[in-house]
Amino acid sequence: MLKHVYRLMIELTNGRWTSVILRRFARSRVSRFVVPSFAKIYKLNQDEMEKDLHEYHTLHDLFIRTLKKEVRIVDKNENSVVSPVDAVIEDVGSIKETSEMLVKGKSYSIQEMLGNNQTVTKYLNGTYMVLYLSPSHYHRIHSPVEGTIVKQWTLGSKSYPVNKMGLKYGVRTLAKNYRMITEVHTASGHIAIVKVGAMFVNSIEKTHKGMNLQKGEEMAYFSFGSTVVLLFEQGIFHLDTPIHTPKDIRIGEKIGVLIKEDDGA
Repeated sequence: MLKHVYRLMIELTNGRWTSVILRRFARSRVSRFVVPSFAKIYKLNQDEMEKDLHEYHTLHDLFIRTLKKEVRIVDKNENSVVSPVDAVIEDVGSIKETSEMLVKGKSYSIQEMLGNNQTVTKYLNGTYMVLYLSPSHYHRIHSPVEGTIVKQWTLGSKSYPVNKMGLKYGVRTLAKNYRMITEVHTASGHIAIVKVGAMFVNSIEKTHKGMNLQKGEEMAYFSFGSTVVLLFEQGIFHLDTPIHTPKDIRIGEKIGVLIKEDDGA
């Protein structure tokens, strides 16, 4: 019964007023009474948490929890690209010349997703990867690469579900939801890190300061479960091995490599 209540509240809510009510509740001291049941229902790994469960005074505190440093190891190979989140890789593929990518049988426009024609052009014929975070996942987002932030902007208003059902049956969720886009220049080319909200407006909080990013460095956090879409310029990214989706992944695990022009690839 409780699981259905949590799903209704957290995974399926998108209206402005219901979202505001939930946000206020999650940040209130009253919400501490549901912390134990939430942790149990979603099978949170308490051994990885930086604090004991009783130290989270609100449900929001639990959502944005940090982990013990030793529980996530970032691949340090020079050209490696690592997962920016604990998530499920829901899809990976090629971006068409028309700017479309096919996710769960549904076509999404990266032109609509990025909202900038000049930015879109460099990603045509490149690669995309969709990583979904459920309410059970660690919700902080880390940089998948080393590089320099070129620009960062936000788009969208409402946030609809971005779980498997939302991706399949929703109305262009990845391209219409509230989202924060960070474009990063690496030694190989550009990548876009699209952080897609799944709950209410402004559920994405930036924590990184400055323009330089180190691989594995924290960038932001989601207040609730959500999705990250990685976009790579054509010819700069190579998967080490084929990824059979859906696939569980953790922060710091290698998902592929960046290819430089002088690599001959």
